Amino acid sequence: MKLPEKSLVVEHFNEPQLEFAGMQTSPHPKDGLFLYGPHAKARKPREINLGVVGTPDGISHFRDWGFRLHRQVSVPPPGKGEKADRLHLANFPGLEEIFGISFDPDGCSALSIPLPDIEHATRLQNLNEAVDKVARLYIDRVKKHLKNEERSIDVWVLVLPEIVYDRCRPGSKRSGLVLEKGDFSRKQKGKATLPLLASVIDLQGEEIFDDVPDFHRRIKAEFLKIAPTQLLRETTLAPEKFLNTAGYPVRKTQDAATVAWNIGTGLYYKTQPKPPWRLAQVRPGVCYIGMVYKNLPSDPDGHACCAAQMFLSEGDGVVFRGANGPWKTGDYEYHLKRDAAKNLLNLVLSSYIEAHKSPPRELFIHGQTYFNDEEWSAFVEAAPTETNIVGVRIRTTGGETKLFRDGDYPVIRGTALLLDDKTAYLWTTGYVAELDTYIGPETPNPLHITVMRSKATRPDIRTVLSDIMGLTKINYNCCNFNDGLPVTVRFAKMVGDVLTMGSAKGEEKQPFKFYV
Repeated sequence: MKLPEKSLVVEHFNEPQLEFAGMQTSPHPKDGLFLYGPHAKARKPREINLGVVGTPDGISHFRDWGFRLHRQVSVPPPGKGEKADRLHLANFPGLEEIFGISFDPDGCSALSIPLPDIEHATRLQNLNEAVDKVARLYIDRVKKHLKNEERSIDVWVLVLPEIVYDRCRPGSKRSGLVLEKGDFSRKQKGKATLPLLASVIDLQGEEIFDDVPDFHRRIKAEFLKIAPTQLLRETTLAPEKFLNTAGYPVRKTQDAATVAWNIGTGLYYKTQPKPPWRLAQVRPGVCYIGMVYKNLPSDPDGHACCAAQMFLSEGDGVVFRGANGPWKTGDYEYHLKRDAAKNLLNLVLSSYIEAHKSPPRELFIHGQTYFNDEEWSAFVEAAPTETNIVGVRIRTTGGETKLFRDGDYPVIRGTALLLDDKTAYLWTTGYVAELDTYIGPETPNPLHITVMRSKATRPDIRTVLSDIMGLTKINYNCCNFNDGLPVTVRFAKMVGDVLTMGSAKGEEKQPFKFYV
């Protein structure tokens, strides 16, 4: 329906329903899992195999949590000024009771790394070298285990002391540390500045300068060839063990019940064939793609990596890596050349057809940039005749657009301001009636949604907005009521970060669970 010119229409989209076991539905993941269980719930409990890597203390903290996950974890009593019925919090009944999975905390493959070894590696002068050495402590320990053990591991849990988080990220200052000399100088960037004793150095080590010094990215990229991972900080598992001089935890963490829900959800998602919930009442034959672009570090030609995240009505996703190339055309604009666009879409469509035996009816491409003529014509050319392709641009906004409820209350999540028949603002955060609260630090800002192009009939803007609302509810790395961004956009940066790492080369197609 075409909207009248210069009209502003405000509408509200109901909270999308999620589907659980027995085709039962609920808008809240925690409620649905508690009442019905995962939508692909097994008849008998499943034993999962976990590997745990960390310091002796870190392994002990996770083992304690392992036993805790198999019991009820209660929400703490309300603090001063808090409501007694905090609907966004919920007791965690237990891993087997909720998800139908279990593991033996004492039977996990536990690989210990001495804390002094990690401490020494984080003090190396060159940050790239420091991150590489710390990551190698974990990676090599796992690879050595895999050579000697036949038992397969479903998920590797990497427990990180706080010094890894503080010192092994891009831009880590490491102020106040006494840094130690390594094989490379502090500002090492390539062969031109190798030390005079380069002949005694393994020159392959120079590859570490092709990557951004980030422990998280390095681990995720390396384990694309091994198994899914779950990274946990020691301070998350045992905040009471890490206190400041005033006797308070050094960092504020979520309550124990919420931590249990999130760990349990991640373990289930990364070990089972199907995710814990899926969207209910999704139109058949619909496929969503999130376009990902990331500049390649240390590339003198300014090339970028491109990828596509594919998500289906079942909720699960797959990441397809495209070609590297000169895709960046502006400060925040990326566009593929014809062949690269066709090849990437062919990868996606081939995978979809393999799973469903026929092409999708509708294929929505979500991006944060517009689609130029060359790449769009390539997308259309690659798509089967029966597949309608729709290009949608999704952008976050700042404080330039505000909408209030009853004068000064946060707008209700799901509110949309329709500017015309292809453009709208959509508030994916805001007051949630089911939780009787707005979880956010400031007045919620909307997403700016534009239906840019379509191969055939352009869908109603309301259909596009309703889909985006649904896609904010399938983040399986936690058990939140919703995210502020659809999953097609939410993890674009994270996926791009991993794919630009040297260890990720050659991985054209991997389940999404490997990246989160």
